[in-house]
Amino acid sequence: MYSNRLEQVQTYLLALQDTICRGLEQADGKAKFVEDCWQRAKGGGGRTRVISGGDVIEQGGVNYSHVFGDSMPASATAHRPELAGRNFNACGVSLVIHPNNPHIPASHANVRFFIAEKEGEEPIWWFGGGFDLTPVYPNFDDVKHWHQVAHDLCAPFGDDVYPNYKKWCDEYFYIKHRDETRGVGGLFFDDLNEQGFEQSFAFMQAVGDSFLDAYLPIIERRKNDEYTQQQRDFQLYRRGRYVEFNLVWDRGTLFGLQTGGRTESILMSMPPLARWEYNYNPDLDSAEAQLYQYYLRPQDWLNSTPSKLIPREWQL
Repeated sequence: MYSNRLEQVQTYLLALQDTICRGLEQADGKAKFVEDCWQRAKGGGGRTRVISGGDVIEQGGVNYSHVFGDSMPASATAHRPELAGRNFNACGVSLVIHPNNPHIPASHANVRFFIAEKEGEEPIWWFGGGFDLTPVYPNFDDVKHWHQVAHDLCAPFGDDVYPNYKKWCDEYFYIKHRDETRGVGGLFFDDLNEQGFEQSFAFMQAVGDSFLDAYLPIIERRKNDEYTQQQRDFQLYRRGRYVEFNLVWDRGTLFGLQTGGRTESILMSMPPLARWEYNYNPDLDSAEAQLYQYYLRPQDWLNSTPSKLIPREWQL
């Protein structure tokens, strides 16, 4: 029974990868994804697809992977100690997009399925995933649109789903050593199985299917915005935060490396260029300061307005 469910999820994930790649290629208008299929020596493999040098997308990837083995890695058993001694299957689609234009936010999405089995015991399975947005020069309407899509996809599954998973996203994508969120959040969920397989799978599909609805309108609105070299430099500086989070705090990165996954595919999430600057502090009355003081703090985006959120003299 569970092998059939695994196949059902895999079929969806492979189709989702195709759909998202087509949508991003159309939005870019120039660059195409290059596919790299790989096999994992200890079991499994995947399809890595990378896009670079585009009119819109500087670099990004949309990856499918399915790995399996006789024991779970430490990153998983630390979170779920009951998994120790079980074999596992893990499959998912994960994507990260780093645009050229500083006015287009970077974006990340992930949907995944885990199942761990042991002879004589019931399988342990769950779904996880979500999507989040990392702007450099945020536009309030873009942020609100992103969260409206997140809210609307959650609505059929219960009134508490969006606020709970939004809060989880704010807390997960938090850079502790910087005391700031990675971006403006979105949704994050894990260990989803309480509602049974069909309902849980349906929610994961709703998240995956909604990514393009959330992101493509933002690309279209911002891709022709002019920007300065100073803004480009700040974009590269902020990409350093993305690197810090992924290498220090992200459980997915640790899981991939500890299971012997393909390093090039795991670290596909890194930006093509980034920079660090010692003890950087933005000018007080600047757009850069606005990012730190307002957008990198969790907000109720759907019930805020720019005039309430940002002092009038700081509005762009």
